[in-house]
Amino acid sequence: MAKTAIITGGSRGIGEAMALKLGELGYNVVINYRSESSKALSDDLAAKISGQYGVETLVVRADVSKYEDCEALVKAAVDKFGDKIDVLVNNAGITNNCNWIDITQKQYESVIGTNLLSAMHMTHLVLPYMINHSSKDDQCCIVNTASIGGLIGVINQADYCASKSGVIGLTRALALEFAGRGVRVNAIAPGMIMTDMLRGVNQDELNALAATIPQGYIGDVSDIAGALGYLLTAPYVTGQVISPNGGIVQQ
Repeated sequence: MAKTAIITGGSRGIGEAMALKLGELGYNVVINYRSESSKALSDDLAAKISGQYGVETLVVRADVSKYEDCEALVKAAVDKFGDKIDVLVNNAGITNNCNWIDITQKQYESVIGTNLLSAMHMTHLVLPYMINHSSKDDQCCIVNTASIGGLIGVINQADYCASKSGVIGLTRALALEFAGRGVRVNAIAPGMIMTDMLRGVNQDELNALAATIPQGYIGDVSDIAGALGYLLTAPYVTGQVISPNGGIVQQ
């Protein structure tokens, strides 16, 4: 019987790569997106995953910063695939890139809501569908997308860094709380990864960014998907933060 995974913010970029990895590993995949502009991307991704890997998919629109939307998302997953959720990937995230004088309350509350509260909401709702079905030999996994911004300070990213530091703290605390109940909790903290945001930067700026990375190049979304694949298949790893970052941050 196929296992079930939910990924928030799964329509593009890192989320898309991780959703594909989940399908490759044989999970039925529930893909969450928020904005109407992401619906077609999500539908196309779901069809691609089903076509390539022969698993089932479900696409659900939800603003995961809102608890009631998270409830609807989890209900849709359980109604479709049953009352065991094997993997939760909390990946939804946004950034403002604004200095702390000009930023508005609405802007930074939005970042905290999407990046941190969403992970808290989803984990709170999904855990009952994990702890009642998991064991040492059949573990469930929660993987949170953090950032090197949760490990170091970044100019004009105070709210983003705070949210991602919170994700890391949440990861470590929950890993301890549920280690004896068959649930592993880990985080991935990406460095500079080639996504739509960086593709809009001109070549000179990209080269300058790459020069700041010890390995000399910007990472690919496949690097993050690979880290997810490792965490889902490493039964003795919990409470850890893996950071594919090319050597910018050393832990």
